[in-house]
This record gives sequence, C-alpha cells and structure tokens, in this order.
Amino acid sequence: MPRHVRLLLSVCIGHLTNDVFASMTPVLLTFLAAGILPMSNIQIGLAVSMAQLLGAITQPWFGIRADRTGGRLLGSLGLALHVAMFTLGVMLAAATRQYWLMFIPIVLAPIGSGALHPVGALHAAEAVPRRSAFNMALFFLMGQTGLALGPAIAGILLEWANPDLLGQLGRAVGFTHFGIQDNLTPIILLCVIALPGVFLMATSIPRRHEHHAEQNKRKSERENGEGQKLPLFAFLVLGLIVLLRGLGQQGSVAFVPVLFEQKGWDPAAYGTITSSYWIASAVSGLIFGRLADRFDRRLVMMLSMLFSAPAFFLLPAYEGAFAFFLAIAAGGLSGGAHSLIVVMAQDLIPMRKGFASGAILGFIFATGAIGSLAIGFISDQIGLALTFQIVALMIAVAGALSLLLPRKARF
Repeated sequence: MPRHVRLLLSVCIGHLTNDVFASMTPVLLTFLAAGILPMSNIQIGLAVSMAQLLGAITQPWFGIRADRTGGRLLGSLGLALHVAMFTLGVMLAAATRQYWLMFIPIVLAPIGSGALHPVGALHAAEAVPRRSAFNMALFFLMGQTGLALGPAIAGILLEWANPDLLGQLGRAVGFTHFGIQDNLTPIILLCVIALPGVFLMATSIPRRHEHHAEQNKRKSERENGEGQKLPLFAFLVLGLIVLLRGLGQQGSVAFVPVLFEQKGWDPAAYGTITSSYWIASAVSGLIFGRLADRFDRRLVMMLSMLFSAPAFFLLPAYEGAFAFFLAIAAGGLSGGAHSLIVVMAQDLIPMRKGFASGAILGFIFATGAIGSLAIGFISDQIGLALTFQIVALMIAVAGALSLLLPRKARF
C-alpha cells in the first residue's frame, strides 16, 4: 500500500473510531440515569457541555504541537486516551454510582479527541496536497459516520445484552470484581475496537524528523516568507463565516426533530429526517471537496451556503416527501462547506496547518454549541418557523462573505 494512502487511511480510521465513542456519551448517560446512576437533566447537560467545551478549546494548542512534532504520538495517544477515559467513566459509574467520580473521566475524555482532530486534519491535507479538499472531506465523512453509528451501537448493545452470557464473560475478565453491571459489559469491551486506529496512527504518521524534513522541503520551495505570516483580515473574515454558519447550520440541527415533532410527526419519522440531514451533510462534502480541488474554493464554498438558504427558509412550511427533500438539501448544501473551511484556514498559513486546523475546528465546535443555545432561546420567543428563516439569512450572508477570502493559498 502506498505510504500516502496508508497515512490517509490511518487518520480516517482514527477519526471514525474517535467519533463513535464521542457520540455514545449522551446515550450512555441517559441509560445510566434511568436506573444505575440517577442524574437530573442539568447534570447530564453539564457533563455533555463540559466535555464538548474541553474538546474544542484544547485543539489550537494541540495543533501547535502537531506542527512541531508531526503528531505521531499526539494522534495515537489522543485516541487511546479518549477511549480509555470513556471506558473508565463507565466503570466508575457502574461500580460506585457516584456522579462526580463518573463526571471527571467522561469530561476529560474529549481532550484526547482534541489532540486527534488537528493531527488528522493536518495529515489528511498533506497526504496528497493536490487533493487536499477531497481528502479533508473524506476525513470528515469518516467522522460523521462515527457520529451516526455511535448512538445506534450503544443503544443496541445496551438493549440487547444477554445478562447470562455477559455475566460469565464479565466474570472471566474480572469486571464483577469492580461491581460492573452485566448490561454495561459490552460497552466496556467495545474499547478493543480502538486498537486498529491507535496502531495505524502510531505506525503511519510521519516521525518528528520525517515531518521536519518535509516541512523544510516545502519551506525551501517558497519564494519568500509570506506564507508564515498570519493574514489577520482573512482570518477575521473566515471566523465571521464560521460564526454565522455555526450559529445557523450546526445550531439548528438540534431543533430539526423538535420542528417536526411540533407538526405531529412520530419519533421514527422525525428521527429519520434528522438522520437524513446528517447523512447528506457528510456525503456532500466529498462532492464539494472534489469541486474545490478543481475550481475556485471561495466560489464553491459560497455556492454551497447560498443554495442551502432557501431549503432552510422553506423547511418549516412543508410536510411529507418534500420536507425530506428540503432537509437533505439544507444539510447537504450547508454541510458541504465544512471541510472547505478547514482547508481555507490551512491555506492561509500553510506552514502551520496543524495550528490552523486546531484553531478553526475548535471555533467551529464552540460556535455550534453556542448556536444550539441561541436558537433555543430565540425560538422560545418567536417560534421555530421564523427562527429557521433567520438561520437561512445568516447562512446566506456567510456564503457571500466567502468572496472576501484570498483566491488561493498564500505562498
């Protein structure tokens, strides 16, 4: 297998594994609260919010480290730390039934995720530089797949666990010594699926000296040092785009099921339409990534967001099959810009791609979390239908701002 293919495969599998565990947390906390470790909604929300926040704010620092070292240990140990702390949190919850003992490892686990993301984004872009946008889209597609699979895997394992069989298996590996519930045994044993991702990243990501040699080669090929300066205006514009898009596209998805529940849809229906939104967002990234590698990235990013605005605007007004079409269009068109935003950030400071990835991803995740809160507050005042129309306007403005970005990477 060619080295660049193995490198891309390793960070993609690592991203998939990481996000499977990341998306399990709300399902796990819900299950624990139902009968093992009683928790209020505030306690569940605090654990999820703090975990997301730590995962977001640590990414710029890890990005700086990735630029300096290449991130071989950072990425592989980050994935291992995420899975290990998640597993420890499950074990402590079941063994002690103490909220704060469970809270600490569950909240610390996403620090490992914060280490993996900038490392993965850095090497997804550099594996094949002429296909950086497509490779970045593939990297995020694997993450989105993990986010989609995680809750389903957790739910199936928790619901269909065989207490007799798992009790024997748990005793065989010593879990009963710690008081582990039989129906939590499969979640704990699931940590073994992280081993391939950890191994691949630990053996495929370039070593420190290899990374430095490649960086020096690229630096020597540049005619001047402009690429190392921080283009503040462009970063401010990109930050404003992320803010508007995050408040709108990422913040609104939490309320897609609420919107259709208020219309009288049953849980299966509004769950399916929400899944359609996320699936379209993931798959469309490959299409827009391919286009961005061939044409002006600013225009591709602008069109993806501008064309999504009418779908957001009309989504509250329609039912049936056309509502599914609008949800797919809204998610797919707006989501297609995600990987392009990261690539544009890397283009602005090409010799600091790890930092650029960590900074922009941390900001994206943070604005998405704030967006959900903001849309919840606004919709309580004016209703969800009008709120989605405001979202459409915000995303359209974000798309138009794309034209203020540099036409191509600064060298």
